[in-house]
This record gives sequence, C-alpha cells and structure tokens, in this order.
Amino acid sequence: MMDVLGKAISDFYTRQPYNKLWIHNKYGKKEEMPIATYFRNVADMPDLELIALQNCTGKILDIGAGAGSHALELQDKGFDVTALEISEKAAEVLRLRGVKKINCTDIFSFDGERFDTLLLLMNGIGLTGNIAGLKSFLQHAKKLIDPLGQLIFDSSDVAYLYDHDIPEMDHYYGEIRYRYEYKKQKTEWFTWLYIDQKMLTKTAEEEGWKTEIIFQDEFDQYLAKLVLKA
Repeated sequence: MMDVLGKAISDFYTRQPYNKLWIHNKYGKKEEMPIATYFRNVADMPDLELIALQNCTGKILDIGAGAGSHALELQDKGFDVTALEISEKAAEVLRLRGVKKINCTDIFSFDGERFDTLLLLMNGIGLTGNIAGLKSFLQHAKKLIDPLGQLIFDSSDVAYLYDHDIPEMDHYYGEIRYRYEYKKQKTEWFTWLYIDQKMLTKTAEEEGWKTEIIFQDEFDQYLAKLVLKA
C-alpha cells in the first residue's frame, strides 16, 4: 500500500508543506483526519488511552505505533517498549522523536521476542481487517506474549452507522472499507475492523483468550484486556 499516512506524518513533523489528510469511506462523505492527532501528548489523550497506558506492565510492544505518542509516554515512565510500525516514513519520525526501540515491519512478520503487554491504540486492532484476520492475529499474538501477559486494545461498535438496524450483508457489519488521500495521492481501498464487545468476546473465546472490558464510554467505544485462557 502506498505510504500516504507515513508521508503525512513525516511532512507534519519535519515542517514540510502539508495538506489535509482525508479518509474516504463507503458509507458517507470523506472525513479529515487531523495529523496533529498522531502527535498528542498525555494531556491531550482521552481517558480511554490514559487508562490503557496505566494498565501496561512489563516489556511492551506498541503495535502500529504511528508517530510514537504512546511509546514515548511509556518510555518516559521507564518501561522497556518497542514501537512496531510498518511505515518507513513514520518509523523515521519515531527515531527523530526519541523512541529507542523501533521495528519497521508488519505485525504478522514479527516474531522472536515475547512481551508482557501487546498494545494497540486508536483502534489499532482494525489492522486485522475482518473477523478471519482477527482470529489469525490472536493466534499469532500467542507467539509474542508471555503466558501471563496481556493484550490491550480499543475498538467500538459501529452499529450507529446503520441506526442500530443492521441490514443483511455478506460480511460482518464492522468490516469497513477505507482509503487515505494526501496531496492528491490515494491508497487502494482497504478493510478496517471495528468489533462490538459481544463479537469480540465470542471470537476471543474461540481462539483461547479471555476478554475483560476495562473501560467504555457513551459513544460505544471501549477498552479491552485479553489474557490467555489457562
């Protein structure tokens, strides 16, 4: 996929001329994604993210680290944190911002280390794309996590897109099609997963994980902590 997001993050950080970052979808008008969102400090993070960071323990893998706001906060608190980021341009920004451990690769290609906490924020679990991809990720995560470790991520129920009246469709309603646009360059369409709590709990159970919801807000966003079943 063309590194449109990485280019936007890089331009913003290095003070190059930058345009708006747009997210196209299949259900409505395109929406602007403020690039500054990727550079938030802890004072600007929502409660959901702060609670996620407070629940992190031990050796941490920040999956889909973006511009590094979460990794830097954890690093500043003294944690051993590795930022995993597939975008080379974003990974360079991570380096410039002072993240000490960076691995520029796809999560499904990453192996060889074990962590106490696997962290995915800003609906990072969406990178799994669909329910089948989530199942594959949960199996792969078993290779990366300490047996007593935890997987922490946020997601949300997007039933509101259909006024909570889900139409018949040939896929799970939280599998949403998107594409990025920046400086007139567009990515190919890709699928991003938003999963409701009931479906998450069921899917995780099938793959050998126990789910605990540790935070939820009035917008159907929630924070989940998964641990391996004994």
